[in-house]
Amino acid sequence: MAIFQINSNDISPIQETNFASQGLKEREDLQRLLKKQIDIISEDTLIIAEEFGGWEESRRRIDLLGVDKNANIVVIELKRTEDGGHMELQAIRYAAMLSTLTFEKVVEIYGKYINENNIEGKPREMLLEFLEWDEEDEEEFGQDVRIVLASSNFSKELTTAVMWLNERDLDIRCVRMKPYKDGDRTLLDVQTVIPLPEVEEYQIQIKEKQQKERASRKTSNDLTHYQLTIGNDVISDLPKRWLAYHLFKAVVDSGIHPEKLQDVIPWKRNSLFLSFDGELDEDEVYEKIMDTDSGGKIAKPRRYYSKEGQFFHVEGKTYIFTNQWGRRAVEAMNNIKDAFPELKIKIQPQDNI
Repeated sequence: MAIFQINSNDISPIQETNFASQGLKEREDLQRLLKKQIDIISEDTLIIAEEFGGWEESRRRIDLLGVDKNANIVVIELKRTEDGGHMELQAIRYAAMLSTLTFEKVVEIYGKYINENNIEGKPREMLLEFLEWDEEDEEEFGQDVRIVLASSNFSKELTTAVMWLNERDLDIRCVRMKPYKDGDRTLLDVQTVIPLPEVEEYQIQIKEKQQKERASRKTSNDLTHYQLTIGNDVISDLPKRWLAYHLFKAVVDSGIHPEKLQDVIPWKRNSLFLSFDGELDEDEVYEKIMDTDSGGKIAKPRRYYSKEGQFFHVEGKTYIFTNQWGRRAVEAMNNIKDAFPELKIKIQPQDNI
């Protein structure tokens, strides 16, 4: 690929160069600049560490470590070489080492990073604000590790390996950063080469269709199921998310306005539900939610009870409740039970399924 400059009389090529010729170093220059503008190669990503090597018996270090808007860990490897070397194998090793990172550990890692870079703020609050969470949710955090490889070029062997790995459910992105010289200026052409932008959405749809729901990888997760009794009605074998939904349904069906629940679960006040004017159907709900979607692997509608029959029409509005519940889920459900005694709610834990 070449870059041209259009003049009044002709179209002239801009000279291709390389990072070494321009005196640009991998860590001192590329890494230093990209960590401040990481969206150039990895959108919706928060950098939480640089030169990270927080594991025992290994001297390997990750160039940049991040978290994306979908709470996935992001491993970012930079090379100024012309073929990318063996960076895909290196990054896979890092991804494996980081696959069990918890929210608490990431807060600790991020705390060191902001101190070292003189960034003001509290790491926990800044991380929650970036994720748009009211509280940490270990079950949702770090469900995947994404890899971003950025280099001035990639060998055929590397790109073939990456495409093969992506077909087998890894998430690796190759971003080509090619420098050009224009007089005293150095220009940078940044292109995503894998996956190809024009087919990325289609590839994601195919992958999601083929994937089965992952089993929980953390044995420490609370997998308790519940039996819910509302008056004379009994619903059994409910995980936390569906316990929450059936409680919301019971409250709204009884004539209590959805906004009353904001007072019952104050820490979820701003994220308990979305509301839109009009009595919308499923397609309209999807479009409305996607209007606020920041992109990423997991579409925002999947974070709400947004299927037909799961949302509520009240006084000319449509209400869609969140399905994101962390460690305070049971506390929230008990608050609903206590706030509306007239519904005769009982919540009983069952054996794990």
